[in-house]
Amino acid sequence: MTVSEARPAAFGASPPLRGTARVPGDKSISHRALILAAMARGRSSITGLSAGDDVRATAAALGAMGVDIARDGEACAVEGVGTGCLLQPQDALDMGNSGTSARLLMGLVASHPTTATFVGDASLSRRPMARVIDPLRRLGADIAASPGGRLPLSVRGLCPAVPLLHRMAVPSAQVKSAILLAALNTPGVTRVVEPVPTRDHSERMLAAFGADIRVDGEEIALRGEAELRPQHVTVPADPSAAAFPLVAALLVPGSDVRVEGVGMNPGRIGLFQVLKEMGADIVVENEREQGGEPLADIRARHSALRGVDVPAEIAPAMIDEFPILFVASAFATGTTRTAGLSELRLKESDRLAVMADRLDAIGARTEERPDGLVVHGSGGDPLPGGATIDPRLDHRIAMSLAVAGLACAAPVTVADMTPTDTSFPGFEAMLRGLAA
Repeated sequence: MTVSEARPAAFGASPPLRGTARVPGDKSISHRALILAAMARGRSSITGLSAGDDVRATAAALGAMGVDIARDGEACAVEGVGTGCLLQPQDALDMGNSGTSARLLMGLVASHPTTATFVGDASLSRRPMARVIDPLRRLGADIAASPGGRLPLSVRGLCPAVPLLHRMAVPSAQVKSAILLAALNTPGVTRVVEPVPTRDHSERMLAAFGADIRVDGEEIALRGEAELRPQHVTVPADPSAAAFPLVAALLVPGSDVRVEGVGMNPGRIGLFQVLKEMGADIVVENEREQGGEPLADIRARHSALRGVDVPAEIAPAMIDEFPILFVASAFATGTTRTAGLSELRLKESDRLAVMADRLDAIGARTEERPDGLVVHGSGGDPLPGGATIDPRLDHRIAMSLAVAGLACAAPVTVADMTPTDTSFPGFEAMLRGLAA
């Protein structure tokens, strides 16, 4: 694991942001496209692949297990080995900062006759993995984890594994996907019951690659020993990444920003729904479908926002976007209340505690609760700013506070912007281009 030198950056009051923002390909879809292409026998092509470090970690791990992956920027050719044919990796698989890489690949390895050791950076090594370890052990994988169910850990797969019925106690697309990936090489039918729907990228893409998968209400059933077919996958723009330039446009007077080809999966658009309820001038245009995923162009213009109560049931559809929602709420008129967000304490950082502390440091008023934040808005006025912020190795904290700085009276310095490379390389250049 390499340690990068910190890259501080200051973000101050911005002129109007205008133009089309270019954002990375969808990170969630990119991970899944690489993994399923690896499990298909033959050559798949992927365009629009996220260039972030998280997706690179997935590609490197698959390469270490015998999959030939040739990347050229956002294009990628994958020579799949077929289900059940991963090779034994010679070294530990470095997941970097990517919880998605770790959880999905743990599921993939769990039903293969191989043993893999998973390591990660300091932030990822603090994140508990018990929620995915438990069902994988039930299907027969032998998993030895560090105290607290954390990385480093090793997974010794069982082949053939045992099909299981798993009821999701806590909504998690990553856990669901890990089980479905394990099911690919497991005889019989594996079932996942999902009382609260989460993003369904895995189900859509499994079907596109030819898996025998059925979704019936809350139950997802996948028949194993699958023979997947190579595909051409076009990855839409990441809605989580698009959130940053769009919210920046809402906050900076005179702004008018557009992001094209944004993924509009129903499990990913909760933020846009909440922002519109807050009075945001957000327009969805040119809706279409590509590769089984809905997408559209999104335009945002400076708006007077108002505080709202965010229902807990929308959390799974915007779980990654709450840090930037908290920033938007800090500049609104009135109070925004959130609940049902205990999951945020288990991300790259404790996003509830860290966002409350960092927003308070730049002059916002927040109240931290066990499962949410209350944010009292500034009434549309600039916040004082003027603070130096430690993002705690969390890419979304860094980008959210950078956006906040654009609407503050004094610059906000983010002590280290290197975490943004995990999901949004070129984030700072994108903001500068919009302000030019």
